Formats: sequence, structure tokens, C-alpha cells
Amino acid sequence: MKWYHYIAAFFSGAFLANVVPHFFHGVSGDPFPTPFANPPGRGLSSPTINVLWACFNLLIGYILLKASKLTTKNIYGMIVLFVGIVAISLQASMVFMDKMK
Repeated sequence: MKWYHYIAAFFSGAFLANVVPHFFHGVSGDPFPTPFANPPGRGLSSPTINVLWACFNLLIGYILLKASKLTTKNIYGMIVLFVGIVAISLQASMVFMDKMK
């Protein structure tokens, strides 16, 4: 894999991990922050916007995954994908920690 395939794998992991909270809240009928809320990322967006945002993240994550040319036999590529998942997950957990208070 070339260096830019690893970057695509990292961001693929980030986009794919971001699908989970938005899709979960959207199909549950709960408002949840999106970049389209006021203020962006802090205010709440409707469940419909969250489902649409989750689908957009899924599409971009899939496109990046295909562009990364990642295979399960490439351990370094799989690690980079996992690091992308962990990075966005930890960042989201810190940002949305105050949402529960």
C-alpha cells in the first residue's frame, strides 16, 4: 500500500465509527448533535437529520475504504483503520460527555 492508502484507511475508520451514534439516535427518535445544529456540534438536530448524517458518513467511509485498497492480510492497514475508529470514538466521547449532565 502507498502512504495515501493508509490516510484513506484512517479516515475511513473515523467516518464509519461516526455512523454508529448518529444512526442509533436517529432511528431511536432522539435528537443528537450534528454539524448542522445551532451551535454546530453542540445543539441538537432532529432524528431525521441524524439518520441522513449517518448515511452520509457511511457512504464516505465506504468510498474511503475502497480507495484505501485495504485487505485483511495487511496488518498495518488494519491497525491504521482501527486507530481511525479509536480516534473519532475518543474525541466524540469527550465532546458529548457534557450532553448527559
